[in-house]
Amino acid sequence: MSTVTIREAVLKDGQSLAECFDSAYLMYKNSFPDLPNVSDGLSEAIVDKSVWIAELEGKLVGGIVLDPMEDYLLLENVAVDPDASGSGIGKALIGRAEAVCLNLGLNEIRLSTHKDMVQNIGLYEHLGWHVVSTEGNKVHMTKNI
Repeated sequence: MSTVTIREAVLKDGQSLAECFDSAYLMYKNSFPDLPNVSDGLSEAIVDKSVWIAELEGKLVGGIVLDPMEDYLLLENVAVDPDASGSGIGKALIGRAEAVCLNLGLNEIRLSTHKDMVQNIGLYEHLGWHVVSTEGNKVHMTKNI
């Protein structure tokens, strides 16, 4: 089995990361017309936020965008290339988010996801996240680290 490497993103990863995010969300595009363009602003996020990528055999196969707030870490987005789905990459990226959270001296991570992405909500709950509220089509979740 190949080893997944997780490293901090650099600006030259922007295009590949955008392609990965677009590919990961493609299956949702037709079902969720209110879904925002998930690849918008990724290059800016690499500069302004904490962005990490997962590589498998030198190919970018996933990424996570984190935004440190005063009292918590916001998990803005996480995506895994569909060809690498089920290989633990999403779990590894979320594990990196937890490590970043602790390194920042924080003990809570928050995220929002679409209410109809029930498989994602289930995965987050399996990883210890809890639904704290819903608002329109959004489900807000948190995890204490």
